[in-house]
Amino acid sequence: MTKISKMDVLNKEISLYNKDNEDYISLTDIARYKNAEEPKDVVRNWMRAKSTIEFLGLWEKINNPLFKGIEFDSFKNEAGSNAFVLAPQKWIEKTNAIGIISKSGRYDGGTYAHKDIAFEFASWISAEFKLYLIKEFQRLKNEESERKSLDWDIKRNLTKINYRIHTDAIKNNLIPEKITPSEEMLIYASEADILNLALFGSTAKEWKNKNPKLEGNMRDYADVSQLVCLSNLENLNALFIKEKLDKKERLKKLNQIAIEQMTLLTKDTAVKRLEGGKK
Repeated sequence: MTKISKMDVLNKEISLYNKDNEDYISLTDIARYKNAEEPKDVVRNWMRAKSTIEFLGLWEKINNPLFKGIEFDSFKNEAGSNAFVLAPQKWIEKTNAIGIISKSGRYDGGTYAHKDIAFEFASWISAEFKLYLIKEFQRLKNEESERKSLDWDIKRNLTKINYRIHTDAIKNNLIPEKITPSEEMLIYASEADILNLALFGSTAKEWKNKNPKLEGNMRDYADVSQLVCLSNLENLNALFIKEKLDKKERLKKLNQIAIEQMTLLTKDTAVKRLEGGKK
């Protein structure tokens, strides 16, 4: 999963590339602050320095188990000499580096680097630019965090509303007259577990037994896609109850629908299940 965001730093548009939940910032865009016409030359000049090669090598050793140390040593020995020239693509190919990415594309192509490396490059460009870059990066990440939190609250509230619809259907169609409160709770729990089995592949008790250290229930650990699907299943189960379908038939239908919806929501052929659920 990858995505491109944009940052405005001292009137320069800087691309932010997210890959596998890691942030990569465009060195090409940063370099335009120093040379708008030939940003590639700025990046290459930075990579000629021995201190740069040592920093890149150290970052790779810490973060990349497949980094090729022998090839790195060769570059480190040559770095700093007048004849030494190193393009990002060559660094990536020879050392199997992951901290720098060469990305093709008409609008968002160029050289990207992990944020740790990008901030180091920005410091070489300009101390002022680095400070504004870090400030803008933090602002953008804070906005993303707030947006995700808001999305979660909306989906969670939607689930609570549909839960009321679901419990009302149970009360009006499944709970007999003059039942004790404890018997009534068993019926509600039984119906809740139909939804749990359909979506998560596990009853509430089974999940709790496999996750004794976790507080709350499995729904508290559901992701946004699962909460959306659960909301839909509650509405559908309420309808199936009114249509007098038995539990076995309802479970079969709901599980089928859960698989279809989760496949669409996650754009994957495999339905994500909570840890502790049946595979």
